[in-house]
Amino acid sequence: MTGRHLLLSTIACVALAQAAGAAPADRDRLEAKFDASISSEDQLGWLKQMSSAPNHVGSPHDKANAEFILARFKEWGWDAHIETFHVLYPTPISTTVEMIAPEHVVLGGQEPALAEDPTSANLAGAIPPYVAYQGDGDVTAELVYVNYGMPDDYKALARRGIDVKGKIIIARYGGGWRGLKPKLAQDHGAIGCIIYSDPADDGYAQGDVYPKGGMRPPFSVQRGSVQDMAISPGDPLTPGIGATENAKRLTRETAPTILKIPALPMSYGDATKLLSKLEGPVAPEGWGGALPITYHMGGTGAVKVHLAVKSDWSIKPVYDVIAKLKGARYPDQWIVRGNHHDGWVFGAADPLSGDVAMLSEAKALGALWKQGWRPDRTIVYASWDGEEPGLLGSTEWAEEHEAELKQKALIYINTDGNGRGFFHASGSHDFQHMVNEAMRDVTDPETGATVYERRRGAILANAFDKNGRRDETLIAAAEKGADLPIGPLGSGSDYSGLLQHVGIPALNMGYGGEDESGGVYHSAYDSFRHVTMFDDPGLKYGAALSKTVGRIVMRMADADTPPQHFGDFAETVGRYLSEVKKLEADRRAEDEKRARLLAAGDFRLASDPLKPVAPPAPEAATPHIEMAALENAVDRLKASAKAYDAAYAAKGASLTQQRRDRLNGLLADIDQLLLDPRGLPGRPWFRNLVYAPGRFTGYGAKTLPGVREAIEERRFADANEYADRTAAVLNAYSARLDQARAVVEGK
Repeated sequence: MTGRHLLLSTIACVALAQAAGAAPADRDRLEAKFDASISSEDQLGWLKQMSSAPNHVGSPHDKANAEFILARFKEWGWDAHIETFHVLYPTPISTTVEMIAPEHVVLGGQEPALAEDPTSANLAGAIPPYVAYQGDGDVTAELVYVNYGMPDDYKALARRGIDVKGKIIIARYGGGWRGLKPKLAQDHGAIGCIIYSDPADDGYAQGDVYPKGGMRPPFSVQRGSVQDMAISPGDPLTPGIGATENAKRLTRETAPTILKIPALPMSYGDATKLLSKLEGPVAPEGWGGALPITYHMGGTGAVKVHLAVKSDWSIKPVYDVIAKLKGARYPDQWIVRGNHHDGWVFGAADPLSGDVAMLSEAKALGALWKQGWRPDRTIVYASWDGEEPGLLGSTEWAEEHEAELKQKALIYINTDGNGRGFFHASGSHDFQHMVNEAMRDVTDPETGATVYERRRGAILANAFDKNGRRDETLIAAAEKGADLPIGPLGSGSDYSGLLQHVGIPALNMGYGGEDESGGVYHSAYDSFRHVTMFDDPGLKYGAALSKTVGRIVMRMADADTPPQHFGDFAETVGRYLSEVKKLEADRRAEDEKRARLLAAGDFRLASDPLKPVAPPAPEAATPHIEMAALENAVDRLKASAKAYDAAYAAKGASLTQQRRDRLNGLLADIDQLLLDPRGLPGRPWFRNLVYAPGRFTGYGAKTLPGVREAIEERRFADANEYADRTAAVLNAYSARLDQARAVVEGK
């Protein structure tokens, strides 16, 4: 242990030691006490109770769970309350989907109960298969299969002379976020959308189906939200402001994130009945799933479908449980930790396996509090409501408390469900080293290795076996035994409002990879039985998650200065810039090649005369983007980060309290400098110019998004403008680091 780390460890535990009348103890002793209070048995009991009935927004059990969580926090010594927001949340009144040609077949309906899973029979009041924030309607039209329903899929349809205008499309889950499928269908003129789960992705092609195994059975349906969260998450009627009872609201008709066409999800058992009747061109390579049929694209009028959805579009309450342990030295500096508690049906894996792990942390921290420990900084725990339909509870809380959060919040730490397997983390890269330190200090419950060792071994073994996508940066770090890079954050969970709108650095983490929760994702079979049989038997990894996140919370709360490594952030941004430059060069080369092939008639010659495929549409050549300012800003960031990290390593431990307070003040809001108040093109709610969800990826992150997406979407004027804007925020960040280094060096 280095001298600096020893000092941090000693300070972290001194409050507990003094209160207990003992000699000063180091950080490891405090964390051992914390670990001793973590109980998988506790988590099992809470999970069974909280997943015993449907807990979607507006359901009685959702409110009961919020009240149960509140009572636990108060029991453990936290100052806790429920903060209620009032949001537009549609629930289905009626749903209809039926094939009317070439024969009449009624489809859809609630999932059947399984004798092996007692919870699955408790569906009174449960939402049937449904996607929230679709547009109600009653339509009848020809059916067209559009693969994943992403932009390139529509190009492939057009090359085969198939237009979806005035038709109903059927798309399979995967390839992009669920909400993009009806949104793109709507943009292309379709009047309805069906989304089904193909067994290639989470059904029998992946393993035995439930209840024998954990994968999706043929009658299981993935519910979800299709709100256009690429514009903004949260309550559709109050973008940018908290959805308080008297907030000024848009109308449903003017809310831009609500779709205009009806949409429903479907099981692969039902989808087979539709897809097997389609005619027209055989689907191209990459469009086929694992159904025992030949996949056709349609376009011949052979299959017609009636689709109707009617919803209750009313304002409903969401219940955020907010709990605090007040900091002794810095009460106005907050470490915020959250997981949501609402689900689509029972939600045992998603989200409650993560929420009960968070409750374990809260109980253990409360026990330390009762023993006399006082964190230096205030710890804020949040059990969010309304995450599933659109990150409602967390977004409204972040918007309502934006000014206070900008003044007080140092970090937001998120989880969202958990399973057995390997630790994964994404987030703000200045905290990458802190995450790796926690990984090295927690034991994997099934192998006895550290969490870091197990993850590192998996990276190296998978690279050798050629399993999964090859990430050279990750492999190189694993080979050296260095810190393992964390990923960037896009969207899909409750960090979005804090990171991308308010500018609070964030982490999202959990265990998984050996669980089978994806097989029942957002279905009625995401149950206590499924979790305890196929996802995390005994909730051993639930306890591991509590120990991992708890360490990060305590270390942030008690550090003299939050443990940021700015060199990690700078090197990561440099890598993102290299990716963007390669994207630009690759697109330019592709454009030039396309033009040559079109001019030579090669696409025409390649097309089967009996099954013609038109050439791709011509595109203007990608120009050179003006990135000199951005390149210079990244170089400056690297230099400033390296200089600060070196200065702090040399002198940080000896800072006077006055200089440390000045330093902490400079660094407290440094990540907010990555925001541009004008936001990203067409979606000003997203202000972070380093991390954002993609417009056509949904959950997936786009880094340096203003430049990267503009190149991808051929908005070249935007690319030039956002290269300069991104350079400006990075230069502001570097300037702040230079100020911080001067404080450390006593200048």
